[in-house]
Amino acid sequence: MSIYKQYCHEVVNKEGKLESITLDYPQNFNFGYDVVDKIAEQTPDKRALVWCNVEGEEHTFTFSDISRCSNQMANVFASAGIRRGDRVMLILKRHYEYWFAAVALHKLGAVMIPATHMLTVDDLEYRIRVSETKAIVCTAQNEVPKKILQAVEKCGQDPILWCVYPGQEGFMDISKAMETADETFRRMETLATDPMMLYFTSGTTGYPKGVIHAHTYPLAHIVTAKYWHQAEDNGLHFAVSETGWAKASWGKIYGQWLIGSAVMVYDFDNFEPKQLVNIINKYGVTSFCAPATVYRYLVRKGIPSMPTLKHATTAGEKLAPEVFRKFTEQTGLLLCEGYGQTETTLLVANFKGIDPVDGSMGKPSPFYHVQLQGKDGKPVGVGEIGELVVLPDEDKRHPGIFMGYLDNEEQYRHAWRDGVYHTGDAAYMDEQGYYWFHGRFDDIIKTGGFRVGPYEVENVLMEHPAVVECSVVGVPDRLRGQAIKAFVVTGPEYEPTKDLEMEIRDFCNRKLAEYKWIRSIEFVREMPKTISGKIKKHELRDHG
Repeated sequence: MSIYKQYCHEVVNKEGKLESITLDYPQNFNFGYDVVDKIAEQTPDKRALVWCNVEGEEHTFTFSDISRCSNQMANVFASAGIRRGDRVMLILKRHYEYWFAAVALHKLGAVMIPATHMLTVDDLEYRIRVSETKAIVCTAQNEVPKKILQAVEKCGQDPILWCVYPGQEGFMDISKAMETADETFRRMETLATDPMMLYFTSGTTGYPKGVIHAHTYPLAHIVTAKYWHQAEDNGLHFAVSETGWAKASWGKIYGQWLIGSAVMVYDFDNFEPKQLVNIINKYGVTSFCAPATVYRYLVRKGIPSMPTLKHATTAGEKLAPEVFRKFTEQTGLLLCEGYGQTETTLLVANFKGIDPVDGSMGKPSPFYHVQLQGKDGKPVGVGEIGELVVLPDEDKRHPGIFMGYLDNEEQYRHAWRDGVYHTGDAAYMDEQGYYWFHGRFDDIIKTGGFRVGPYEVENVLMEHPAVVECSVVGVPDRLRGQAIKAFVVTGPEYEPTKDLEMEIRDFCNRKLAEYKWIRSIEFVREMPKTISGKIKKHELRDHG
């Protein structure tokens, strides 16, 4: 029996559709002890992680391996003074050490801060400073150690620094330290309501917000893994995401392990559609999840046979109906879309037991009370556009929805105004009960599966001497869903030319993480503005 059944009660109809699900967990629930260690104790040889990289190295880790290695890493952390509530940043790409470190931090009750290797020095400095990061564990690749040292010096803090590869100046070798660490670890006192994870997510008017999740967060992903991904006990689930993003939590560890599925990890830098298919076929992947960008490339190139693959899912951005149709034609599989946020788990999806509809977000998760509301806070009718909100259950609980924004109670209260959680996303429902994404009420840009706040890009644009005023929007892009476009007003001494456009773009893109790169610039004489002086981004988007 899969271990998830110990922590929930589910009602399923004869078609396999989930009708309702409620969680039942102890006050001290901890994923490290109560899931990883428990599975290791009951079925030590059960596969947990199948890992390979572009160099041809490969490893298969059992739950016994994950339990032992996470204990060793927890002992390394503890001996360095990491305690319950301390914040530890992980920048480990798709290295297998991420899984050891994540489980170790959960066992300690420390707060994990996943971060992508694509962050710039300024991005890192901001995150380290505002989170008061106690320690960092990083990759040696992509100049990450160098960037971390510069960021640490810039913010004037002194976190403990570890790297998973030897010989990095200023960093201790955590892999070597693990070799002599004790393989056992005494259970520490933690609570299910303690903070477990801190993600940074893009905002529209300022720097990224710190989103805090509790130790109940993994349990909320049971629905994600079993009823959307349709991962299987003893199966192999492959999610493309890098570990610095929330999608890794959705598809590379929690729900999958709870239902007994191993996770497939391919450690790569440059996306190559054909290689992903090779991985699926070589290792016998049974379920697959990737952002829309991946499916667009796969469909363009033509998809070879994938005989072991039973289910495919996507999320993060809108996908053209033509891609759904071609994917099904080439694979025989229905592509199932889903929707959620960094602040939540899966809210709406084309779940097991319902007929997926191409381009639709699907139907609301039985785990949450999801509703579409108008500006008056009342439910909207069929076909009417409303904001997607979540109502708390009768006990005023909402497992899987974040417990707060870092050092910003006012922002958290605003998100939960009127007693409901506001996603900021607009959608409508058709007569069959399927939800259709309409857009953001704010100006977040979704490009290539990443969320980018315009403020982050505009801030860098304003550093160029030619830029007097600017505004950044997302415009339709065939491959990325949206591309980042900047509208720029120049100073009188600058002539808006193609050369100046290239100069500004290169200046900014050298300072921005790659997923935030400006793809095009349009010079304008003035910005369209409201009476109060705010730039009308919707007019720029329509123009762009």
